[in-house]
Amino acid sequence: MSQTITPPTSVVPEPDPQLLQRAAAVRRAAMALGQCSDAERRAAVEAMADALDAASAEILEANRADLAAAAAEGLAPALVARLKLDGAKLAGAITGVRQVAALADPVGRRQLHTELDQGLVLERLSVPLGVLGVIFEARPDAVMQIASLAIRSGNGALLKGGREASCSCAAIVAALQRGLEGSAVPPGALELLTSRQESLGLLRLDGLVDLIIPRGSNALVRFIQDNTRIPVLGHADGICHLVVDRAADLALALRIALDSKTQYPAACNAIETLLVHQAIAPAFLAAALPAFAAAGVELRGDAAACALGVEQVAGPGAWDTEYSDLILNVKVVEDLEAALEHIRRHGSRHTDAIATTDPASADRFLRAVDSAGVFLNCSTRFADGNRYGFGAEVGISTQTLPPRGPVGLEGLVTYRYRLRGEGHIAADYADGTRSFSHRPLPL
Repeated sequence: MSQTITPPTSVVPEPDPQLLQRAAAVRRAAMALGQCSDAERRAAVEAMADALDAASAEILEANRADLAAAAAEGLAPALVARLKLDGAKLAGAITGVRQVAALADPVGRRQLHTELDQGLVLERLSVPLGVLGVIFEARPDAVMQIASLAIRSGNGALLKGGREASCSCAAIVAALQRGLEGSAVPPGALELLTSRQESLGLLRLDGLVDLIIPRGSNALVRFIQDNTRIPVLGHADGICHLVVDRAADLALALRIALDSKTQYPAACNAIETLLVHQAIAPAFLAAALPAFAAAGVELRGDAAACALGVEQVAGPGAWDTEYSDLILNVKVVEDLEAALEHIRRHGSRHTDAIATTDPASADRFLRAVDSAGVFLNCSTRFADGNRYGFGAEVGISTQTLPPRGPVGLEGLVTYRYRLRGEGHIAADYADGTRSFSHRPLPL
């Protein structure tokens, strides 16, 4: 399904000299950006939003060209849904850029402040990562989100969109760079890569790129993870579940299930499987079957679900499939423990939810499910950086180490230790001449 990188390539080639020069230029620009003040970075992101607004007609025209090419090539419906930009979607993305500008500065926050000894003071401060390498498929709106988050957090970015979004990405990045021209941030902090060879070369830019963020198919993410020494942030699968507990409110559970599947089925936080407690399954499915049919959802069930009216059988591999479409698996489970075991076996640690009025079941689920997002009585579609109040997100991470879940500004900074002394030397502490106090100081 990947349009950017195809797994058959066994060896990733070295980047060519031109790519090395461009990446080095982005790194130099990122170093200058990292010295910009909060006000300067905030103003730069506002200028990017203004430039996008001014270029709206140009961007939409470029997107129409991409959509026409996608139709001619028979691109999968899920990818077409992600590719499409209309006026409302573009306006929403621009609003998101402005929201990023308004967010609190993540850079320069003092996280630790300790007096090691008199006159010897240690600080830990948040600093930008440096340069982000972002590879994504069919998501031109991702360019705006990621670029705004990168600049606001003091990071440069090498951006590589899928071939199917080439016209849209070019128009968007050109507008973003025009916006930066009138700011304190060098426009060269953002650079668009356009060829498959460049996207492969990006994976070998360790030393110039500090973090790679893939947004796309399972094949794309796996390939990147297997072929780079640069740290990778992202998730390969979005196999999300909704458990309908025996103590669920039927109307509430159905409302959540419909939203979690149909509000935007191509999203990685849409559910792929309903796990329904056997005690409530007859009543729930009696209401759910016509509701899902009316919404155009194709249900595929296990034997127990099919006995209760689900027409299609869930075939081999169904529980491990991310459909990104109006298709939903249904499984009837004996109890909550069986549901938890199913999620442990088939979940992708993205987002899982339960509908229940039983506090004990709710607590058990919220504690037991090892996913980036674990929800009670609400749609899985809330697993989103914008909805979390991050302004936007660079992606969703399902790894255990932070950052985890939707990654906004806080996930794009690291920290640095600063130690100020007055001629202090380690030998004095080794021979007992001096001793550490380790006295906490105000942040």
